[in-house]
Amino acid sequence: MSEDYVLRMKNIEKEYYGNKVLKEVSLSVKKGEIHGLIGENGAGKSTLMNILFGMPVIHSTGGFSGQVFLNGNQVEIKSPFEAMNMGIGMVHQEFMLIPDFSIIENIKINREITQDNCFSKILKSDRLKTLNSEAMAKDARNALHRVGLNIDEWVTIAGLPVGHMQFIEIAREIDKTGLKLLVFDEPTAVLTESEAENLLSTMKRLSESGISILFITHRLSEVMQVADTITVLRDGELAATKKSSETNVAELAEIMVGRKIDLKGKVEQEKECKEKEIILKIKNLQVDMPGEKVSGVDLEICRGEIFGIGGLAGQGKVGIANGIMGLYPSKGEVIFKGDNLELNNAKNSLKKGLAFVSEDRRGVGLLLDSSIELNIIITTMQTRGKFLKRYGFISQLDSKGIREYANKTIKDLDIRCTRPQQLTRQLSGGNQQKVCVARALALEPEVLFVSEPTRGIDVGAKKLVLDLLLKLNKELGMTIIMTSSELVELRSICDRIAIIFKGKVAGILKASNSDREFGLMMAGEYQKFSSESEEARKNE
Repeated sequence: MSEDYVLRMKNIEKEYYGNKVLKEVSLSVKKGEIHGLIGENGAGKSTLMNILFGMPVIHSTGGFSGQVFLNGNQVEIKSPFEAMNMGIGMVHQEFMLIPDFSIIENIKINREITQDNCFSKILKSDRLKTLNSEAMAKDARNALHRVGLNIDEWVTIAGLPVGHMQFIEIAREIDKTGLKLLVFDEPTAVLTESEAENLLSTMKRLSESGISILFITHRLSEVMQVADTITVLRDGELAATKKSSETNVAELAEIMVGRKIDLKGKVEQEKECKEKEIILKIKNLQVDMPGEKVSGVDLEICRGEIFGIGGLAGQGKVGIANGIMGLYPSKGEVIFKGDNLELNNAKNSLKKGLAFVSEDRRGVGLLLDSSIELNIIITTMQTRGKFLKRYGFISQLDSKGIREYANKTIKDLDIRCTRPQQLTRQLSGGNQQKVCVARALALEPEVLFVSEPTRGIDVGAKKLVLDLLLKLNKELGMTIIMTSSELVELRSICDRIAIIFKGKVAGILKASNSDREFGLMMAGEYQKFSSESEEARKNE
């Protein structure tokens, strides 16, 4: 019966500028149930939660279709404030605490308890009331006790361990009156193993008290440990809803990443790297890139291969190319064609024969208010002095040479534009990406790093960009290292794919490896599952 469900989301659909990101997704959470929600980055989890919380980004982009029910009643949630008043709370992955405030102040913020004093009584003004510190401290202590955190409630947040801050976030939510549903967004991502275990135990206690929990995570073993029911989203669609007692980690991994992938001819192309020349060797690479920290990566890249780097968001995959190309502080050893590459020197990397197409094409990759032709030649002009005419100490742009090269490149890469002088800002996303590639190719690199090459462009443009990378690899023999959150794209063009987890290489797979293996590796469960399988075989 619908009355048994705290939350029901029926046939939810959402479209952003013609791109449908949710397609008839339904989700139901019972009272006191822990309901797991899993899926790759871009599967639609965040959009679904934005709808549930009435976030402005949903309403400012045309709203959504479908129905949302709370306790059997259809509701229209127009803002996060309304969601909170209806009994929905959320523990964010990024902490929402105020560092200079005490624990009490963070727990009771916007819900402070006040009491009368002589001035408020005489003037009959609520604004003159004072804080009831004793009552607020009592509430804070009770909330901290419920999450199992033994700490003085008057302590300031700044300087506390990360694990403590996560539990204070939870305490703040459960202190709210009328809490019915609590959403946990990747709550264990920043916790140690013991802290994560304590958090999972806390979630169980909360569900036993009648609070429903929606647990969003990439850690499949954790969701199997605590969830009653698990919903899997894939590419904006409902891939499966399973009882935890009727599934396992391996099956969930397979459902999470399983897609139809055209591997026709790909298996035949795969060659053992041992048979080829190692063009790039990476040893203990560490990169300090915010949100994508690399903690010690070892890789060997073969000449002439398309090498993929994949993994979930925030695990460090994007940091590898950015570190090698000198955009973020890095250390370790990178050997290019037998010689050590000087790190933290972008110009040197470009001169040596490396090139980079950044994931941030608008912020790093392009001069949006400059012409297409200038964008194409600017880097090679600055680093190698090409497309310049020199008259003694004076240098001047070779306008004719630039125009000829730009016209040829525009034709070769099929950049759809009116003329080389057109502003890059006026191009479509796919054509802007091609301009980024054109700029890199002007350097005539031996190794091309390409990071998130299809982010933010439509399906048709994605295929054109991927076909271009294949063409460069096949016709020019260019070694391409492609970083992407789109596993299906990596598997469609890459010879080998390294999966990054917690800043390190979890393993290297071929495109023909199973969905299950890719899913387990991305979730950090591959080694554990392989060990358990090997142990089971030994005991047979």
